[in-house]
Amino acid sequence: LKTNSDNQKIPFLGPTERGFQQLWDSSYTGLVLRRSCSLPVDLHAKVEAAFLTLRKKGSLLRDLVRVRDRDVFTAVSRALLGEPGHTYRYLDTRLFAIPWHSEDNELKGETCCDPDFRAACKALWELNNFFCSDVSQLKEGDRLVQDSKNSEGVDSESRQSEEGDTESNLSDYHIEDKENRESRCSPPSSPVLCSGPVQFNVTLLNYMDPAAMSQLKEEPYYGMGKMAVGWHHDENLVTHSPVAVYSFRCWPAEPNLVFSLCLVRMEGERRAEKAVTETGISEQTSESSEGSSSERTFWRIGLKVAWDIHTPGLILPLESGDCYYMRDDLNTTHQHCVLAGDTARFSSTHRVAECSRGTLAYIQTRCQEALSNLCTDPETGSHSLLALLPTTLQHCEEIHNEVEFEWLRQYWFQGRRYTRFCSWWSGPMEQLENDWRLMETMTKLFLAMVEDDGRAEDNRRDMAETLLSALTDRHQQRQTWRDRCHSTLAQTLPPEEAPVDRPFWGVDDPSMPLPFDLADIINRVESLLWRWPQFRSCLCLLCVT
Repeated sequence: LKTNSDNQKIPFLGPTERGFQQLWDSSYTGLVLRRSCSLPVDLHAKVEAAFLTLRKKGSLLRDLVRVRDRDVFTAVSRALLGEPGHTYRYLDTRLFAIPWHSEDNELKGETCCDPDFRAACKALWELNNFFCSDVSQLKEGDRLVQDSKNSEGVDSESRQSEEGDTESNLSDYHIEDKENRESRCSPPSSPVLCSGPVQFNVTLLNYMDPAAMSQLKEEPYYGMGKMAVGWHHDENLVTHSPVAVYSFRCWPAEPNLVFSLCLVRMEGERRAEKAVTETGISEQTSESSEGSSSERTFWRIGLKVAWDIHTPGLILPLESGDCYYMRDDLNTTHQHCVLAGDTARFSSTHRVAECSRGTLAYIQTRCQEALSNLCTDPETGSHSLLALLPTTLQHCEEIHNEVEFEWLRQYWFQGRRYTRFCSWWSGPMEQLENDWRLMETMTKLFLAMVEDDGRAEDNRRDMAETLLSALTDRHQQRQTWRDRCHSTLAQTLPPEEAPVDRPFWGVDDPSMPLPFDLADIINRVESLLWRWPQFRSCLCLLCVT
């Protein structure tokens, strides 16, 4: 058992230590390692070329995420790929997936990116298909896949790893405290369960060069070493769905793609000649705390049972090209971290994202629901509301806020950075913004009814309370997004990557039905409500309480 010198750290086991297999089999059964040599050689080549292409084009970027009410940069540069129209939400940030480009859109007359970029995306789609098939075929008890099924000979190329949702400078936030334990570890009240064949719908690509980091934090509980990604559960996944990760090590500076891949394969051939331990993991990949200073530090994944200080942790070295799967409820019952090696590396982390409220089709349907209550005169172009029930109006206003804050502002805060590489989202977001403008018109009509003294008082009061709640939430969220867009961190980004405060409009913009700043309208609605004794009594009671 490895502990630190003061004997206060929790023990953990690596692959060369006695009891490692037993610990894996008894406490980490959902973890499966697929060795590099068991993947098709041509798949390795396509995926690694895709990583390097995406990095060369500058499409892997650091996210500006929200942690405990403040913005921080991720240490890892990343991009999201996946099913067309899918998104993935983590740390109050919605990532908009660059589509796989699994079909030849040029044949359909659709061109949203250049051929090299499209080929890179399609390569990762092929990897996704491999993972979907492979994970579904694994049997219970499978732990290590080493023998080649699809390739001739051994192709143990030098690649490296990273997996996860947060980075070393966020690690403190992923060592969860008691107040966040229930919300982070418990499934949602009505979880979507994973059933049937595995269908990964997105992959989060990551790139990190430890040499470029000012400092990496030490793993605090076990003494495992420098962390690239702190302890965490992956977020926003279908309950009990697996996660599949491909790891690739690279050199920070790539003179050219062909030469780089030649170096990769030369090192893979050298490693293939090494003997393997009884676990099938090369002895030289496991890091010893007493090893020679000249030994290379390999990227490793660390795992622990969540909220358990008695079960030893497990550490698994990763050779370049290795893949690992977290199956069943491993992501829920355990936490994992990524421990930095001495080279830069990429990873492709494939997930079954919980997208019941996170696809373009979903939000377009929601827009249709809201706009079905808006009538447009075909001759004059004037608008009116159809149903005037407070519940109907409340539903429309909720959709209004969802479109603005979960889609439009999320997209312009960081999603539009990718339009330089792929314009797939440009059209859909333009249409969403058009729908949102019509919802602004609906709110204006709603306000006019509330302020109409000719209407029955009881009906107006109910509508005013509904409108006040929606407007107050909208006003507060707009201010929060404005602050985020103009924060000190946001201003450090180059113009093509900086957040955009959109939608935003000036006081006298004739194209907008309502002002951006809603403070005056909120005061008007509150003043109306104060005229009704029931509302005034409720407010006084709340103040006293």
